[in-house]
Amino acid sequence: MNSIRGIAVSPGVAIGKAWVLTEGVGRVSYRTVDPSEVATEHARVDRAVSESLRDLETLRDRTRERDKDAAKIFDFHIGLLRDRALIDPIRADIARENVTAEYAVSETLQKLADTFRSATNEVFQQKANDVVDLERRLVGKLAGDAIDLKRLGGSTTEPAIIIAHELTPSEASQFHHAGALGFVIDGGGLTGHTSIIARALGVPAVVGCGTATQLISDGDEVIVDGSLGTVIARPDAETLTRYRLDRDRIRARHQSLQEVAALPSVTLDGVQMRLMGNIEFPEEVRATLDNGGDGVGLYRTEFLHLTSHTAPTETDHFEAYRRTLELLQGRSLTLRTLDLGADKYTQEHSAEQERNPFLGLRSIRYCLRHPGLFKTQLRAILRASALGPLRMMFPLICNLMELRRTKLIVRDLCEELAEEGIAFDPNIQMGMMIEVPSAAIMARVFAGESDFFSIGTNDLTQYTLAVDRGNERVASLYTAADPAVISLVKSVVRAARHSSREVSVCGEIAGDPLFTMLLIGMGVRTLSMTPAQIPVIKRVLRLVDIPRCELLARRVGSFESERQVTSFLRDELRRIDPEALVGSTD
Repeated sequence: MNSIRGIAVSPGVAIGKAWVLTEGVGRVSYRTVDPSEVATEHARVDRAVSESLRDLETLRDRTRERDKDAAKIFDFHIGLLRDRALIDPIRADIARENVTAEYAVSETLQKLADTFRSATNEVFQQKANDVVDLERRLVGKLAGDAIDLKRLGGSTTEPAIIIAHELTPSEASQFHHAGALGFVIDGGGLTGHTSIIARALGVPAVVGCGTATQLISDGDEVIVDGSLGTVIARPDAETLTRYRLDRDRIRARHQSLQEVAALPSVTLDGVQMRLMGNIEFPEEVRATLDNGGDGVGLYRTEFLHLTSHTAPTETDHFEAYRRTLELLQGRSLTLRTLDLGADKYTQEHSAEQERNPFLGLRSIRYCLRHPGLFKTQLRAILRASALGPLRMMFPLICNLMELRRTKLIVRDLCEELAEEGIAFDPNIQMGMMIEVPSAAIMARVFAGESDFFSIGTNDLTQYTLAVDRGNERVASLYTAADPAVISLVKSVVRAARHSSREVSVCGEIAGDPLFTMLLIGMGVRTLSMTPAQIPVIKRVLRLVDIPRCELLARRVGSFESERQVTSFLRDELRRIDPEALVGSTD
C-alpha cells in the first residue's frame, strides 16, 4: 500500500482501477513531403482545425449544462484555435520547409508551450497547458489516433481512475463523459483550469501529487480522497473496506442532507446562524440556495481575469454582479475585491517576476499599485449596489493606511458617479478580510474604520505558521487547529463584538464540521463556505446549544498543540453527529 499526499481540488471519494496516461504525444518525428503536396498538408491542417473546433464547441456546451462559467475555459481554447496568429505560422512552416502537417503543428505549438512553461509560474503553466491541449487535439486528428476512451480501466471495460502527469481541461471533460471515476495528477494547483473543470463536473480529484504516475501502475486498485487530498495505491483490505464504507456513507448522507437544507439555521436554544456560500461564478448562487444558504458571504471576483486572456471591462464586472444579485433575489451579497497576486495573475503581467510573490505585490497591494484596474472594478461594484443588498470587502489588508487609502478611492468614485447621474448605494458597507497576523492583532483598531470583518482562515493559517498551503511537501504542517491560529481567530471575534461589528469566517474551516462548535463557542454567528457543505454544517449546529459550544471553546483555549485540539474536537463531534466526520478536512 502506498499513500500519496497532494492538493485536494474536487471533493468526494472514488475507488477503482488505475489507467496511467503517458505524458502526451511528445515530439512528432521530422518528416518532409514533396513540394507538390504542400497544398494537401495545408488542407489537412484546416480540416483538423475545423474538426477540433466542433469537438471543443460540444465540450463547451456539455460543460455549460453544469457550470456556465467553467465552460468559458473552452471558449478560450476555441478563441486560440481561431486565432490566425496561431495557425498561420503552422502553414508557413509547411510551405517553407516542406514538412508534414503533424510536424508543423507539433513543433509550432510545443515551442509556444515551452515559452510559457519556462517561466515556472502557474499562470504561465496554465497557458502552456492550453497550448498543449490544442497540440494533442490537432495531432490526434491528423494522426487518427485520438484517445481511445473505451480503454478506460486498462484491459477491462470498467470505468477507471485517470492517473496523469498532466491533464488538459478537454481531456478531463472527455474522460468524465466516458465514465472516469476520478483524477490524480502529478502537477497542477488549486486554481488550474483542469481543477476548475473537475470541480464543475463533480469528479473527485487530487493534483500536485508529484510522482503518482511513477508510483502507480495500470490496473492498480486506487482510492482518491478528493476531500483530504490523499491518494492510496494498492490499499490493503482494511483500508479498502473503510473507504468503501465512507463512499457509501457519503452517498447516503448526501441524500439525507437534502432534507436538512430546507430547515432553519438555528441552534437548539434558538440562536440564529447565517450560513453563506463561497462562490466564484454567478451561476453558483443556485447551488448555494439549493443547499439552504442564506446568501453569498464571499464572491471571489478574480476569476473574471483568470478565465480570459484580456482584462475584463467595467461592463464585464457589472454584468457578473448584476446577474449574481438577480439570482440571489434579495439575499445578501458580499463581494471581495480583486485578490490578484502570487500564482494567480500579477506575475504574468509583471516585467520582472517576484522571487516570493506570496509575500509580494498581491491582493490590495496590487490593486493600489494599479488604480486603473482597481477603479474599473469598484465603479462596477458601486453601480451594482443600486440593484440589491451588496457590500464589498478588501482582501489582505495589513495596515490601517491601506484601508484608508482604499476607502478614499471608493468615496472619490461615489462623487464621480453622482456627478454622472449614475445610481449607487451611498451607504454601501465596506469591510475587510482578516488574513494576516498583523490585521488580527490590530483588529480593535481596524474595527473603528471597517464596517465588518471576514476571517480568511486559509491565508491566516498560512502566514501565521509560515507554511505554503499549496505545497504538498509541507502539507502536514498546515492546520487551522494550531493553537496560534485559534488564538488569533478568537481575538478578532472579541474585537468585533466589542465594537459591535459583524464578524464571519469564510476559510475552509467554516465548512468543516470539526470546527463548527468551536466557532460558535467563540461567538461567530456567520459562516461562509462551499455551497455543498452548507447542509453538513446546518445539521451540526441544529444539534447543539450555545452554552455547550462556549464550554468547548474554553477547553480548546487551554490546549497547547494541534493534536490536542483535533482529538478533542473529533471526540465532541462524534458524540453529536458521528456521520459528520466523513469527509472532514482533518
